[in-house]
Amino acid sequence: QYIISIMKSAIIAALIGSAAAFAPAPVAKTTSAISAFEDELGAQPPLGFFDPFGMLSGDVTQERFDRLRYVEIKHGRIAQLAFLGNIITRAGIHLPGDIDYSGDSFDSFPNGVAALFGPNSIPTAGLVQMIAFVGFLECAVMRDVPGTGNEFVGDFRNGY
Repeated sequence: QYIISIMKSAIIAALIGSAAAFAPAPVAKTTSAISAFEDELGAQPPLGFFDPFGMLSGDVTQERFDRLRYVEIKHGRIAQLAFLGNIITRAGIHLPGDIDYSGDSFDSFPNGVAALFGPNSIPTAGLVQMIAFVGFLECAVMRDVPGTGNEFVGDFRNGY
């Protein structure tokens, strides 16, 4: 009887402790220049405007905030495309044809990091061409051109 009451007490204490984990914690109000961005898109309770690396600490301007948001959207899209490309090639879907004039097909190279390093990796000239193409896209195509009908930051349609 005594052991049962101790077990019940331990279970009740554990339940109360786990319920406290879901109670809302009080959020401290900040009185810095960062509070100017509390109404921006993406700022939501309970964190509000979240800047974990302090990129906007110090001299904060709307122009700097917009630039960082633009870069974040662009890099997020690039990461999504890289992940999708990895998934597609691992599923066995490759471009048709040859990657070079010697007759090596696209599917003759391994997937993932093994395509960059190792005995069966893509030749250096091929990697340079891919990096140059991505650089061209970065500088000439995937950029925000003002006055071309872009509706929001990161809208790269540029009038199309």
